[in-house]
Amino acid sequence: MSAMVERERQSLVDALRGFALLGILVVNIATFASPFYGMGVPDPMAQTVAERAALFARAFLFETKFYLLFSFLFGYSFTLQMQSAERDGKPFVPRMLRRLAGLWVLGLLHAVLLYHGDILTTYAVLGGVLLVLRRRGEKFMLLCGVGLVLVVSLMWAAIGYLLMHAGIEADTRGAYAEAAAALRAYRGTPFTVIVQHVRELGQVWVVIALAQAPNALAMFFAGFIAGRRGLLANAGVAAHRALFKRLLFWGLAVGLPGAVYYGLSTLRMNEGGREVLGLSATLLTAPFLTAAYASGLVLLFQTARGRALVTWLAPAGRMALSNYLLQSLVCAWIFLAYGLRQIGTVGPLMTFAFAFAIFAVQMLLSHWWMRHFAYGPVEWLLRALTNLSLPAMRRAPAQRDSSVES
Repeated sequence: MSAMVERERQSLVDALRGFALLGILVVNIATFASPFYGMGVPDPMAQTVAERAALFARAFLFETKFYLLFSFLFGYSFTLQMQSAERDGKPFVPRMLRRLAGLWVLGLLHAVLLYHGDILTTYAVLGGVLLVLRRRGEKFMLLCGVGLVLVVSLMWAAIGYLLMHAGIEADTRGAYAEAAAALRAYRGTPFTVIVQHVRELGQVWVVIALAQAPNALAMFFAGFIAGRRGLLANAGVAAHRALFKRLLFWGLAVGLPGAVYYGLSTLRMNEGGREVLGLSATLLTAPFLTAAYASGLVLLFQTARGRALVTWLAPAGRMALSNYLLQSLVCAWIFLAYGLRQIGTVGPLMTFAFAFAIFAVQMLLSHWWMRHFAYGPVEWLLRALTNLSLPAMRRAPAQRDSSVES
């Protein structure tokens, strides 16, 4: 019975992680496709009603939500790593430190070579925080998580209020000049791409440190608490189903209004104060909508159709790190000077099509790969570093028949 519980728990975690991969790709590909993303000025490729509707849909449904789901699952998997070390009779801290160091190096290479919006380095640093605090009580972690979300959202609300009442006009000319310079760099050569990534890394840390990282850490804490309680183990039992239903209801009730406000604020360019207020709203409410997404999926996964969906999402989530890096590699080839140089030529609607097509192929590849191999290629490398031993890459014949369920 314990083996069945373990398979169910791991499949749910992997399926949720696979779903998060899709949402992250929808957001990240926008950065690859347009130098105007995040600049606060209208994108020349998004002027029609349909394209602006796609912009709204991306902000409303995807932005600021899916990296939080990934963060929750990181915290949840942290507890599984602790249990694995205990079963192996190995000290946990050295293993996790090696894992986090490897993750940080991978993230740094990813940020410099492929995508300046990398999240892996942030996760590596925040993972160190969780490692230090892992023995603290659940109440402490819960209060820290709630405090992080409240303080950061209120800080951005105050900044937005001041901007609106200070009469400071947005630097539209400077934003367009910056976007034009980025476009030239990304269409230039691989070297100019790397230089541009390094330049933008010097700017993006503000958003990461003052917006993304605090909420991610809050979700680390939430995932850690859920992992301690085995929330996804036996997810179909009555008590857990009732909790997921409550999370779904309240997550939608609180999260949707904030998501709508944020989505509308992203359409009102050249109004920096309102955009910042929109950011504040989504920082406050996105964790609720993320909880609704996760809870709705877990409930769906208990149905016949949902179980079929798990068989496709779980393999992609099981090799999530490889797929995350592969997404950036493919996008860099399509849009940057590494390949087709399509940046600035594709509107939001087409980026949606690209994202869903890329993920569909990844699901197929992941399904095939996990039938033959025990780990994704990057997961194998990180596991080798974590355990200081080379794990067997190929599945034994007996394992292949049950690779989707296990």
